[in-house]
Amino acid sequence: MNDPLRGRCLAVARPREQTEGLAQALAAAGAEVWRLPLLHIEALADTTALHQTGQRLSDYRIAFFVSPNAVRHAMAVLQRYEWPPHLQVATIGPGSAEALREAGFDAVLVPEGQFDSEAVLALPAFTEESVRGQRVLILRGDGGRELLAGTLRARGALVDAVQCYRRVPASPDLAPLCARLKTGALDGLIVTSTEALRRLDELPGGKTLLEQCTLFVSHARIATGAGQLGAGRIVLTASGDDGIVAGVIDHFVQNRSQA
Repeated sequence: MNDPLRGRCLAVARPREQTEGLAQALAAAGAEVWRLPLLHIEALADTTALHQTGQRLSDYRIAFFVSPNAVRHAMAVLQRYEWPPHLQVATIGPGSAEALREAGFDAVLVPEGQFDSEAVLALPAFTEESVRGQRVLILRGDGGRELLAGTLRARGALVDAVQCYRRVPASPDLAPLCARLKTGALDGLIVTSTEALRRLDELPGGKTLLEQCTLFVSHARIATGAGQLGAGRIVLTASGDDGIVAGVIDHFVQNRSQA
């Protein structure tokens, strides 16, 4: 079936900078896609900390980039500095790994199959034996989970977490989506971060979407957060754009076969 999502309308709640790949894949499967940026990604006005980090790159054993945004905004500054041959680069998933390769890194440490901090911590390069006494650089946005940094410190690593971008809440008008939901013309909402979930809950109409729309989420942690906010129908997909699209298609194909 070349267009398994034909007739489906799906909203993608991602920052504009991260939406297009997923939106295009959903559209290629036949879906009508609404882009719903609940957060914006912005460069830091003050990059002093990043420049200071660039001057001491040779101190680190591993540089971990939390997302494609971290790659883009960190390397906008760090590309001015010489990258030491011994400094390994690592990240959490295929999108970030591709961004690192595009930035010129041939060897990238990245987990397979599961794309979260737990999977990263299971990599051989992040075992206690490997990181004890070593300096690890984490390049990230404001906020986010502390599991990676905290666990590495507990394993004896010397961890520096450096902010390289910030998330700014957006305020899209949710009324058109709520209207579509009321008439049965909105089939699902895709959310890929707990930050976006919280922002949705804060906006007028957001609680209605959470409670009444089918919510597709790409991690059990997000599913838990959605449930705590009152989401009524939660579908857990695999991680990454391909995993999300496959999970959405599987959900609707199964529903069609059971109808």
